[in-house]
Amino acid sequence: MPDLAQVWAEVLPDIRKGVTGVGVWAALNAAKPLTIEDGVLVMGLQHSEAELAGHLRLPQARRLIETEVGRGMGQSLTLRVIEGCTLDDWATEKIRDAEKRRLQEQALARERAKIAAGTSWESVYDQLSRKYAETPNRSLPQYRAKFFLDAVDLIVEALQNTPINDEMAERSYARCLERVSQYSEIPSTLVAVKVLEKSFSG
Repeated sequence: MPDLAQVWAEVLPDIRKGVTGVGVWAALNAAKPLTIEDGVLVMGLQHSEAELAGHLRLPQARRLIETEVGRGMGQSLTLRVIEGCTLDDWATEKIRDAEKRRLQEQALARERAKIAAGTSWESVYDQLSRKYAETPNRSLPQYRAKFFLDAVDLIVEALQNTPINDEMAERSYARCLERVSQYSEIPSTLVAVKVLEKSFSG
């Protein structure tokens, strides 16, 4: 494989010809090619010159760097500009990347859990409505009582399968309790007490 530093020195004059602006030229002169990894051309800038990075990321400058260096190296490249001019700086940057990905994955997992919880309790809410609609003679208290006991069992089972671990799930759960309260004409707090009693006794 051709030497990256040598290729950069050879193509730099041609890149300069294709761009305008003092800032871009200063950035090109300050940039140091560090390595090529998985098709990524890593260019570094000294910490004191980090503000020049934006000039290298301008579409025209980026395209020229990727094209000219890529031609010299014999491969297609994507530019990555980092702060620091050593391979240790690049290693540190990769650690930061990994940490960002980890945090993003955690956030995504939390979001998925929220959606799943919301969907699960939304399903319970719909089941309660259907169960009440299917209850015969529901205007009579004894049938509303039967609906109430069945609804409590349904919610207890849902609690076992879908633990309450965030505010969205709490609100969805409360909505289900309110729905049972409305249909059975029993205060929602008492509905919640009955669900808790059944949960602990089960």
